[in-house]
Amino acid sequence: MRIRGDIFWGWADPTLHHRIHDETLDDGTYIDVQVRLSRTASTQMFIGVYAPEGMALHEEAIDSRPGETMTRALAWGVGRARLIAAEGAASKGRIARSR
Repeated sequence: MRIRGDIFWGWADPTLHHRIHDETLDDGTYIDVQVRLSRTASTQMFIGVYAPEGMALHEEAIDSRPGETMTRALAWGVGRARLIAAEGAASKGRIARSR
């Protein structure tokens, strides 16, 4: 179960057309990427990265991806979420090795 932060709740609007990609990575980290069309037809995005226990590690809302379709923005967001998750795992690894 994910524990959503203020960024998600400030972004969320279920009345808008949207697409979702969610994925559990090998280490249990969960990524949630959502794209939508705003009321003015702007492509917007939410990226969430969550620990296996559900705590938010990273949340961000992007107000506009000018010139991008929802499909292209979703692909970019999934790549960004995976990178954020990998960097977080790498940081944890560096901390563990330095002890």
